[in-house]
Amino acid sequence: MLDFIFKPTSIAVVGASEEEKKIGHVILKNLLTQGYTGKIFPINPKRKEILGLKCYSSVSSVKEKIDLAIIVVPAKVVPSVLKDCGEAGVKGVVVITAGFKETGEEGARLEREIIETIKKYGIRMVGPNCLGVINTEIGMNATFAPELPPKGRVSFFSQSGALGVALIDWAIGSGFGFGKFVSFGNKADLNETDFLDYFGEDEDTDIILGYIEDIKDGKRFIEVAQKVAKKKPVIIIKSGATEAGARAASSHTGALAGSDRAFSEAFRKAGVIRVEGIKELFEVAEIFKSGKLPAGEKLLIVTNAGGPGIIAADTAEKTGLKLYPMSKESIEYLAERLPSTAALYNPVDVIGDATSERYLVVLERAIIDPNVDGVCVILTPQAMTDVENIAKIVVEKSQETAKPFIGCFIGGPKVKQATLYLKQNNIACYEDPLIAVSAYSKLVSYVKYKNREEEEYVRFPIPEEVKKEINLILETLRDAGVNVIGEENAMKILSFYGIEFPKRGLARTPDEAVKIAEQIGYPVVMKISSPHIVHKTDVGGVKIGLKDEKEVKEAFFEMTINVKRAIPGAYIKGVNIYEMVSGGKEVILGVTYDNTFGHMLMFGLGGIYVEVLKDVSFRLAPVSKKEAYEMLTEIKGKKLLEGVRGEKPCDKDAIVDKILRLSQLVQDFPIIKEIDINPYLVKEVGGVALDARIIIG
Repeated sequence: MLDFIFKPTSIAVVGASEEEKKIGHVILKNLLTQGYTGKIFPINPKRKEILGLKCYSSVSSVKEKIDLAIIVVPAKVVPSVLKDCGEAGVKGVVVITAGFKETGEEGARLEREIIETIKKYGIRMVGPNCLGVINTEIGMNATFAPELPPKGRVSFFSQSGALGVALIDWAIGSGFGFGKFVSFGNKADLNETDFLDYFGEDEDTDIILGYIEDIKDGKRFIEVAQKVAKKKPVIIIKSGATEAGARAASSHTGALAGSDRAFSEAFRKAGVIRVEGIKELFEVAEIFKSGKLPAGEKLLIVTNAGGPGIIAADTAEKTGLKLYPMSKESIEYLAERLPSTAALYNPVDVIGDATSERYLVVLERAIIDPNVDGVCVILTPQAMTDVENIAKIVVEKSQETAKPFIGCFIGGPKVKQATLYLKQNNIACYEDPLIAVSAYSKLVSYVKYKNREEEEYVRFPIPEEVKKEINLILETLRDAGVNVIGEENAMKILSFYGIEFPKRGLARTPDEAVKIAEQIGYPVVMKISSPHIVHKTDVGGVKIGLKDEKEVKEAFFEMTINVKRAIPGAYIKGVNIYEMVSGGKEVILGVTYDNTFGHMLMFGLGGIYVEVLKDVSFRLAPVSKKEAYEMLTEIKGKKLLEGVRGEKPCDKDAIVDKILRLSQLVQDFPIIKEIDINPYLVKEVGGVALDARIIIG
């Protein structure tokens, strides 16, 4: 636990200063004036006293126990200060000072030095190059932000100190309560996962927010986040959402899997709620403050204006929420008490001249109606609208039920007090129905994660002698400097893991090609075999539907000439002859590797247009059976798998089986970084892979 950082009984400020504009002065003053009651020790060898406190020449000269040291001295002095802290038995330090790896080689050397020092003494460090730490519960503002935010039960970790200052200022202006806050800067020691773990166990934290730019240990992050998200909502902004297009793609899968895709999949796997910006971060946090979670996806929209109701309904449909009508009994109840012009189905429109009585009629039924899991109350301030009374009724009825209520009070001064009243009573209230319903959908997604059953991870029995043979193939190729494994070896490895391929053979001459074709049986497919050619179609290296000896020989000559023209230096091993397989649907199965989170499995519609259509889904390995089935439902062309215009449906179980086998293969052999099986021809029963490539690294 990191209580010595967030709940210290004593703090030393190393670099404390009398000069008001210096950070050492601001932090010392913050600790003295904003409610912290623990012991404070200013450290500055040039001063006897600062702000009325006795000043010490060093941390070790303080003869009392120090839990936390806040360090604001120049970067070159930090290593010696940390050594002094270690010898004094200090448990935690916050290094505010900048000038480390973010500044270049010399700064990186200094950062390595301070890491070695804290490891030697067993110190835990926040920073360097950070804003610091806040705990409103004990009045501790160990940052250079000028004020503490209001008290609350939301804790926040941020990689950016400047963003942290802005958010604290925003929270003060908006009355948004924080419990704990930490900016961790370069995260040379403690990082996002450590703080996520701590806040997950912290009894004073109900909701966890975060801003990150990268993650230090992806697998540990997922492991910790999965545990924490089962107890508390974790809402994170991840910046830097750009595709990893800078590198040359070795495979279709690699080309389609941007770095940000891995973060999205990691957050999905871990139950983390991802948001796109600061505004959305707090909008979503607001909805969790009530502590109420819906039993299901059924949302009731109540409105006094048709337009906002339609916007809310559209958003609900797009986000997967269910807008079921209320029960027959409730509709009859409303029909007796609302005007004949009211819309009784979902959304329930109580009409523009509605007063609080009409809202009361609907909400009284909503809290007992089985077709309602949550309620969105939309209001526009018209001449006869008693806004404050409606807000009071929303709060009153909300307190009578476990169902979550959200408000959407649209307007300016006329709704300001009512909106504030709702928020003071832990009912999130928004100005835009799109934002209100989008935030509510995040609440529903979180419930689904919390209620998710234990995943089923399938393991296939692979004999040890087979694994040894695969390992020998991979190591031999790696040692030979080969990283792109072509058809023969790729198919051999994949066949060991249960991927079926057509009958095939490698021909080095036209006559040998004819002989193999006759053994397989016409028609056949021919593909050039070369370790230097990734996409064979692009260089004229594929011929299909060859029906006799003449066509096979002509294709052999034509393909080899095409390739030599397109890539003069390419080594051509020969031409692969394949049984021609027809029928079924072309899909792609693949694996790529992310440096933060490891292997990702891919599924999508296959063929030569896969990179154009980009109709694909991903999951991080290991992939569970449920996740594999979800991958099939997420592509736009999913209906093609079910059969259209009289076609038979494809064998989805066969696709899922192959996804799970690939997931196991890359776990068993981490040297494999990418796999492309494109196309995999899935039929009514079973399927067959027509082409494959493996990248090792």
